[in-house]
Amino acid sequence: MKKKVAIVQSNYIPWRGYFDMINLVDEFILFDNMQYTRRDWRNRNVIKFPTGPGWLTIPVEVKGRYSQEIKDTIISDRTWNRNHWKTIVHCYSKARHFSLYREMFEDLYINMNETHLSRINYRFLKAICRLLGVNTKITWSMDYDLMEGQTERLVDLCKQAGANVYLSGPAAKDYLHEELFQRQEIELRYMDYSGYPAYRQLYPPFQPAVSIIDLIFNEGPNAIHYMKSF
Repeated sequence: MKKKVAIVQSNYIPWRGYFDMINLVDEFILFDNMQYTRRDWRNRNVIKFPTGPGWLTIPVEVKGRYSQEIKDTIISDRTWNRNHWKTIVHCYSKARHFSLYREMFEDLYINMNETHLSRINYRFLKAICRLLGVNTKITWSMDYDLMEGQTERLVDLCKQAGANVYLSGPAAKDYLHEELFQRQEIELRYMDYSGYPAYRQLYPPFQPAVSIIDLIFNEGPNAIHYMKSF
């Protein structure tokens, strides 16, 4: 039996490719010991506004350029959740399946009382996975012992998790030392994010790189047919 693992930083309401990666592995490790980076996907994502694509951003405190880890990042405005929900209602109330999921997402946003970005992202990931029928185990890098070395750390995390297959994002080809996985008899695979089909989307033209909530509100129960892992 092969156990497949992915190790990825947590994102806020990420796009459908992120959830395909979750669905393709047995354990998805949120790598939130990593440095928090500004203007990235950790605390923001793109949705469709009537005027075009735009950002939904969770305001966070940033204490220094290099000293802050994702797991230690806290929000700076406790009203962010209500503001985001109002924006989502404005943008998606006319979507074909918005009413089907309105109660679930409204409860998730309005009752979000987490103060740390990692925990916020985790709760959204778990809720959306349940909606999609994804049962992958989601854990934290903080649950494991971490060693030095970029590739060495990933290999060791795979070993601790009992994995013999590591699924990586395609951008990692530029820096991963593949021979380190081979020495430990861990098969290295890369996600393929090409070929995602278009779907019925409000406010043309079609924009592929948006949060998965856009797909959910527009296609409802058929959302998984516009993903690649189902």
